[in-house]
Amino acid sequence: MPIKTDTKNGLISNDVVIMNFSGVYDMEGFPHNKQYHWLDCRHLSGTDCYCDDEGKNALIKMIKRCPITGVHFIDSGNYHYVTKLWTDRIEEPFVLVVFDHHPDMQPSLFEHILSCGSWVKDILDSNVNCKKVIIVGASEQLVQSVSPEYKDRVHFYSDNDLNKEKNWKRFAEELISDPVYISIDKDVLSPEYAITNWDQGSMSLEELEKLLYIILQNHPVLGIDICGEFIPKSDIAEDNKDARIDGKINKIILQLIEAKTDSGE
Repeated sequence: MPIKTDTKNGLISNDVVIMNFSGVYDMEGFPHNKQYHWLDCRHLSGTDCYCDDEGKNALIKMIKRCPITGVHFIDSGNYHYVTKLWTDRIEEPFVLVVFDHHPDMQPSLFEHILSCGSWVKDILDSNVNCKKVIIVGASEQLVQSVSPEYKDRVHFYSDNDLNKEKNWKRFAEELISDPVYISIDKDVLSPEYAITNWDQGSMSLEELEKLLYIILQNHPVLGIDICGEFIPKSDIAEDNKDARIDGKINKIILQLIEAKTDSGE
């Protein structure tokens, strides 16, 4: 079921991009077909957790031929910084909505080096089109560590409100007046729903689906990316088990996006 192209109304296009850093998507059974743009990133150096200039320039060149509109799968949370490279291409005011157990707003350990723990801060510091960041499902302890200087541009959506549509609508009415870009790290989910390489939150799949649907229903969406894949190990049986779990969640999320955008609501 392809996603309809209607960027004027804020609907994402039918482009699905697979950024394959670790080979995990082959294990998860993603189809190699004309509907999906496969980007083989396995040969790149300087990209795991930290992205040096050589790696960043190579990634920018690779994604340049793919539209920002659509759904981008960006491998494990080690590569969540790729969201910055996608959103750097947005040429209008937008709000970044991030589903993540971690705020990803720590100063990078290495100056001017993009990292999976600093990319949200980097966007706020450098992207004039990003007006606000909404972080859903972050650890309360990690939220407290965010620098006060960002309090006017970063807002956190409480776990207690996750399953309440009216609460999100009230929250969004106060904070979201621009189109949104959505970034989903599956570590926001409880470990029973996804296998990731980072500590995980407590959100259920149902809660993620409901809130994602509400956002798709009520806000123009410029694009979406998804990360949080497991890290393949040397245990084939364990890897196949983890691949089935994460592959299933990716399929559910993609089907929800496709169904919502196909409906034209």
